[in-house]
Amino acid sequence: MNPDSTPRRIGPFSVAPIGLGCMNLSHAYGTPPPVADAERLLLAALDLGVTLFDTAALYGFGANESLVGRVLQAHRSRIVLCSKGGMTGQPVGPGGVLQRVIDGRPEAIRRDCEASLKRLGTEVIDLYYLHRWDKRVPIEESVGAMARLKEEGKLRALGLSEVSASTLLKAQREHPIAAVQSEFSPWSRNVEIGVLQACRDIGAALVAFSPVARGFLTSDPPDPAKFDARDIRCTMPRFEPAAYASNLKLWQAVQSLAQRAGCTPAQLSLAWGLSKGEHVVAIPGTTQLPHLRENLAAAAISLAPGTAAELEELLQEGQVLGGRYSAASQAEVDTEQFQ
Repeated sequence: MNPDSTPRRIGPFSVAPIGLGCMNLSHAYGTPPPVADAERLLLAALDLGVTLFDTAALYGFGANESLVGRVLQAHRSRIVLCSKGGMTGQPVGPGGVLQRVIDGRPEAIRRDCEASLKRLGTEVIDLYYLHRWDKRVPIEESVGAMARLKEEGKLRALGLSEVSASTLLKAQREHPIAAVQSEFSPWSRNVEIGVLQACRDIGAALVAFSPVARGFLTSDPPDPAKFDARDIRCTMPRFEPAAYASNLKLWQAVQSLAQRAGCTPAQLSLAWGLSKGEHVVAIPGTTQLPHLRENLAAAAISLAPGTAAELEELLQEGQVLGGRYSAASQAEVDTEQFQ
């Protein structure tokens, strides 16, 4: 079991403080693991006490939802199942090739939700996020469509992903928002500008994805020269050669700090995030069982104030080189940015 079973709240649900982000079992970081390995990891997470499983229609253009639904269907009553719509793979052009499309219109939200329910093999999704705010559509319209699906018994709670505090509060006036999912780690702290406090104020959870910095804050940081061409980090400025060489110097200091704290860099990063409020829940992803165990053990780590302060000083704004997204991807999110 997870060493710390103290639950955290997400809307009507109590969950372990560290869940599982399922994306990289099907998507995003190059060639995904064999299906049998992915299935074993999901079941191991369940056995280790994970209660929150996070997927999305976008991940593998539906393949991840199908995987998660098939493997965990027999254990449905034991888990909080989360998915996302509003950013999916849709056929585009004469050949009908699937491409990533952001579409927050009410009819698209309904289409995405219905498709997700089928792939997940469930009658209701516990927590359903708007994966990206479609800025052509008022947030109230997209959330209103999700609220109607909730009234029909297809969703239990609503969430948003990568939004600002102001957008969150607009959405909250339309329907209570149970969670905001955003990138949050010691090297991606944008949510501290506004949305972390806004979530606390309205009683929503902040669900931190990429809480170990897309693999950077681990004992074995990735080598961008070895990235598969399909790896989404290829387009992220922080992983470009010059920026990454500089950032690796920061990693060395983080590694030293983790050793002094008696934990791994990943555990240091996760424990730091969880310390930012009882409304914070982390969803690290992994394809490796040893990493899963390592991540979950972070819930039992209590950082000394001086350790947390030193970590923040090392990775403060301006020290980490490169944006977390390319210019095109940054334009698609609504999260506040440091000036």
